[in-house]
Amino acid sequence: MSQIDSIFDYIEENQDAYVQRVMDYVSHPSISAHNIGIREVATMLVDHLKELEFEARLVETPGHPFVLGHRDVDPAKPTVLLYGHYDVQPPDPLEAWVSPPFEPEIRDGRIWARGIGDNKGQHFAQLLAIEAHLKITGTLPCNIIFCLEGEEEIGSPQIAEFVREHMDELQADLVVTSDGPLHESGQPVITFGVRGVASFDLVAKGASRDVHSGNFGGVVPNPIWTLVQLLATMKDADGNITVEGINEPVIPPTNLELDAASRLPLDLEAVMADLGLTALDGPVNRPYWDRLMFHPTLTINGLHGGYDGPGSKTVLPNHAIAKCDVRLVEPLTPDYVFKCIEAHVARHAPTVQMVRHNGMLPSKTPMDNAFASIISKAVRRARGLDPLLYPTVGGSLPDYVWTKILKKPAFVVPYANADEANHAPNENLEVVRFIDGVRTGAALLFELGQTAE
Repeated sequence: MSQIDSIFDYIEENQDAYVQRVMDYVSHPSISAHNIGIREVATMLVDHLKELEFEARLVETPGHPFVLGHRDVDPAKPTVLLYGHYDVQPPDPLEAWVSPPFEPEIRDGRIWARGIGDNKGQHFAQLLAIEAHLKITGTLPCNIIFCLEGEEEIGSPQIAEFVREHMDELQADLVVTSDGPLHESGQPVITFGVRGVASFDLVAKGASRDVHSGNFGGVVPNPIWTLVQLLATMKDADGNITVEGINEPVIPPTNLELDAASRLPLDLEAVMADLGLTALDGPVNRPYWDRLMFHPTLTINGLHGGYDGPGSKTVLPNHAIAKCDVRLVEPLTPDYVFKCIEAHVARHAPTVQMVRHNGMLPSKTPMDNAFASIISKAVRRARGLDPLLYPTVGGSLPDYVWTKILKKPAFVVPYANADEANHAPNENLEVVRFIDGVRTGAALLFELGQTAE
């Protein structure tokens, strides 16, 4: 029997104990937005890593601490940095939970608890994979850096500075994050990139106060109309972004990326039926996955101003605000996009104020990176299935700190079921997915150990 098969057998024999242990772990709240349980859970993780003979400590920041652990076994072997986050979303509304969010239960083959999918259950599976190797072989097949942050759910405000300040301690050959969902079919996934984001407000002002629409309509400028007319200059009826300069730097997808996207399963009719759609957003001829991976988007998140109560109120409002975001693809940056929008607003509606908010860079690892085939082999060994390869995903994660600051390839290998309900009441993780995650983590370390630098 091969070494990895022995490790798989050990995982199977201990799966009931693993489930009880992860349930105990997620029973400890760690809500970053409210600073509840953060340091207690971070300290638990440091103690756990020390039990696995890691050199581990809390790294203080102006916000919540990072958990950082190292275990070096062989300088000739690759070093993998396993990243995750130990903080969770607030559980509200509590009344929507079938069982209390921090009192885990098993129902219908799933563990129900806040943080079980996002992300505590997934990085705990990685810790158990490390433990399984140690129990069977007494050592690890490769060098490991374990890095967990406590502020991912509030936008990772400290992570870039943390990486810059601790570059020497974070020198890995690759970064692997286990977060997010598998495909809805349960098929495993490897993601090579994420889009970035730039959020901003457009603020229009009129008179010093709301006024009567009969007495002052046609005299006093209406700030809502000001915004509507400005927004109409930013995206045309065909769905094309018309803000000058935004599309110019965009790097077209490679043939590898286009081929990978074309292979992703899609039941477009089912997607549209689920969302109650009769048509997709423009441009009409753009393929579904291309929309989410290879192009920037401009979204009006909210348009506010004036009276919105029952009945009518003949008022001319004195201010209006549009809250917007742009999803970024390589090589766009938030600063570049903000400057393009500011220039556009100055040309088309100079009285409107543009207010910058948060931004996050996009990230992308080339699909022909040498570690991609190793990770794919590990997934196949653990799951018996070929992974779906996502060149990038539509959302935004702080992967840029690994690819742009640390300058290392970064991959996302999720373990959670597609309906994990992360960020929502009744968050859950299928027990079989959790155990599959332990197997996948163990196989990843094994396959990396077969590779000398």
